[in-house]
Amino acid sequence: MKSQINKPEKIRLFIFVFGIVLFCFSLSLFPRVTIPLSVAYVISLIFTPVIPMVMRFGIKRPAAVNLVFVAILFLFSYPLIKITPTVTNEAKNVQYYLPKIESFLKSEYKEITSKIESKTGYEVGDEILNNSLDYGQKATTEILLQIPKYLGSVIEWIFLVPLFVFFILKDGRNFKNSFLKIVPNSIFERFYYLSHQFNRQLGDYIFAKFVEASIVGVIISTGLFILDVRFALLLGLVAALTNVIPYLGPILGTIPAIVFGLAEYGWGPTFGAIAILYIVANCIDIALVFPILVSKIVNLHPLMVVVSVILGSTFFGVIGMIISIPLAAAFKLISIEIYNELYGVKSR
Repeated sequence: MKSQINKPEKIRLFIFVFGIVLFCFSLSLFPRVTIPLSVAYVISLIFTPVIPMVMRFGIKRPAAVNLVFVAILFLFSYPLIKITPTVTNEAKNVQYYLPKIESFLKSEYKEITSKIESKTGYEVGDEILNNSLDYGQKATTEILLQIPKYLGSVIEWIFLVPLFVFFILKDGRNFKNSFLKIVPNSIFERFYYLSHQFNRQLGDYIFAKFVEASIVGVIISTGLFILDVRFALLLGLVAALTNVIPYLGPILGTIPAIVFGLAEYGWGPTFGAIAILYIVANCIDIALVFPILVSKIVNLHPLMVVVSVILGSTFFGVIGMIISIPLAAAFKLISIEIYNELYGVKSR
């Protein structure tokens, strides 16, 4: 029989839950701090387990934190320094190919509509193509107009994220111990278990997605380099970045390469090689990388994954699709603990 919670404990529990909700709501009001803080928190979850490993070599914790922090800076800054000039140059050159791509799309569209009209007698207008091109031009213009704003945010994050990462690694344990002191006794054990499990799953999931995206990007960039295709690094980077979006990401990452390949090489062997490369890369991801690295970490039924991605995209767009799976995993953990509490089942 479950023990009854006395009145002071209920008040303490209410204040604690209300404080958590108020804190989360407050964070949503300050995205300039919340976004870099969230990024720093995720990075710290990935690298925090490395600190005890470093300490096994007889290095004290402050020095171990400094070593891990320097390693993080190197791992993130060195690739950026190396690839940024190439990617920037390729991105600038893309604008010279846009008229060629537009001309190709119009030519292909005209040919397809002519075939439809000759076989069915139905005349397809140019509205679909024109509307699509107008939408693409408006979207591109909007993105270009937002670039200064994004650059300002990125520069701000470049300063804030490392700062937050360092202090989370340095003082994370002290903050955690201080926070646990205000957790009500009635939920302490389950709260500690849930927070530990969620942090572990979130860190492992983000790391797995990073590795997964990197593998896809490297395979595609390397393949395009071998095929001597223009914008190999940029297309590989696009494929890697879009890969973090479940299900829809591989499609979004493939479309630019398909359109560019057709406009540049036509329906020839080079385009066929590009298509095969993307198919092979995505097959490796779906058949090997995702099941081994990602799905085992979150331990979710495929149907639940699909539903969570749909709900995430419905309410929060692309960001919702990215965070939907770890949130679904958290929901599953909480649901299991509520069930255990209701039916008196002890946590493992």
